[in-house]
Amino acid sequence: MTEQVPFTDIYVDDEIVDRAADVLESTQYVKGDRLEKFEAEFAEACDVEHAVGLHSGTAAILCGLQAAGIGEGDQVFVPGHTFFATVSPVLSVDAEPVFVDVDPDTYTMDPVDLERKVERAENPQGIVPVHIYGQIADMEAIQAVADDYDLAVVEDACQAHFAERDGHIAGTVGDVGAFSFYPSKNMTVGGDGGMLITDDDQIARRARTLRNHGRTEDGTHEVLGLNYRLDEFKAAVGRRQLEFVREWNEARNAAAQKYDRRLSSIPEITTPTEAADSFHVYHLYVIQVPDRDVLREHLDENGIDTGVHYETPAHRHPAVRDRTESTELERTERLCDRILSLPMHPRITDEEIDRVCNEIEEYYR
Repeated sequence: MTEQVPFTDIYVDDEIVDRAADVLESTQYVKGDRLEKFEAEFAEACDVEHAVGLHSGTAAILCGLQAAGIGEGDQVFVPGHTFFATVSPVLSVDAEPVFVDVDPDTYTMDPVDLERKVERAENPQGIVPVHIYGQIADMEAIQAVADDYDLAVVEDACQAHFAERDGHIAGTVGDVGAFSFYPSKNMTVGGDGGMLITDDDQIARRARTLRNHGRTEDGTHEVLGLNYRLDEFKAAVGRRQLEFVREWNEARNAAAQKYDRRLSSIPEITTPTEAADSFHVYHLYVIQVPDRDVLREHLDENGIDTGVHYETPAHRHPAVRDRTESTELERTERLCDRILSLPMHPRITDEEIDRVCNEIEEYYR
């Protein structure tokens, strides 16, 4: 029987298990010093003033929007090609998402379409650019639009831990950066988890208040907040994962280059584009093909796991269609019909990459 090529591989070592056991034995499960240390270490790694641990990347985007002052009736610009968790926080604060098409090469928010839509908007207040698949959006151009129109920027860096572009780390250009530690991400916390980063003291203070039922340090419930806290177990795991994430990113990037070399000669395939002056961390390795579903079935039959991220454009989901204007995004919609995610993780072997590429070559032959 042919051995399966897994889509991803989650790293767990004895040290992670021991740290989790230490938390269990301590009985200090929430609001302890492990989270404080994790936040401090993550902030230092990003070279920012503040990091706020939260229970998911979605919560990081939501608290970021709220802490930046986004609320009812505000228009917030989001890319059409993203996971729906980019959009749901905008809806949750009663703001209106305005969908922006993507750059055809990087799949990130197109700054030209962004500026065109901001110019026409009645109440523009914020932007949520997404660093999709591990590639940073053109933040210099996006931030220029934000500066011109005085818009808050919450970077969705949930797939781009420590990616770089134009000398900036993901999440550090805008007002807020939001990260996810979902198990398949470039680093995890052993379950759902998130982190908000910022250099703004007031945004950090508001986010810490919002994550703890709107409660300030003196015990007063200052605003309406919920429980978005990151617990001590996950902080302990996250601190260990943080030690390796940059090394793992290098391995992901090297694996992507191997895929590129093998697949670039197949006319039917469009391989990912890495923007100039950037370091793509390849949370996902995504190709475009004209017959995605049939190719995916072929790979599945031959023991190769794949994914589609994301089959439905964000603006086409029923949860949003009755709450925003009808939108046509030509590049996004074409992309969603053609994308296919191949196996990608830091420990993928040359032999596994060869197997994937051999099967793709055989299919198109």
